[in-house]
Amino acid sequence: MFEPPIQRLIDELARLPGVGRKSAQRLAFHLLTVEEEDARRLARAVVEMREQVHLCRRCFNVTDGDECSICRDLRRDASVVCIVERAQDIVVVERTREFRGRYHVLGGAISPIEGIGPERLRFGELLARVRAEGITEAIVATNPTVEGDTTALYLARVLKPEGVRVTRLASGLPVGGDLDYADELTLGRALVGRQEM
Repeated sequence: MFEPPIQRLIDELARLPGVGRKSAQRLAFHLLTVEEEDARRLARAVVEMREQVHLCRRCFNVTDGDECSICRDLRRDASVVCIVERAQDIVVVERTREFRGRYHVLGGAISPIEGIGPERLRFGELLARVRAEGITEAIVATNPTVEGDTTALYLARVLKPEGVRVTRLASGLPVGGDLDYADELTLGRALVGRQEM
């Protein structure tokens, strides 16, 4: 057991996702060795982020304004929406530089085991957007898990009656991958999602 201020910091750092007890100890002791101004700058950044960042009123991405920069960008195609589970998923899609529409963050995926049903996610807000904004296509970019697939099926069932074309990201083999290392599920998805050449 360390001195109480150090132990409190270790305990708080260990609560972060992906940070175990050993990593939390290393981070805490590293922060003891940095210049005091560096430690204060880190603390200020955390506090400012918590005070200034909130959810976009339209798509539920993170922003420091009323709407996120993507929703404010008039060059983006407002008729196409990419539906993701979490705000951080937007960054992954944006890195491809292939999508020029807007987004909708559900806030998770349907998971009956964890007690997360459609009513706990932002399906109602999505339907309101479809009706108000004239969305014609929804690209479902949920994770390729049982929960993500369940969410995708639910989205299709809810959006198709609204006249929205619902598509799902293809999943399968990574570029440069080797068939020897592909599991049966990944290879099966690659076969189902094959495209004509």
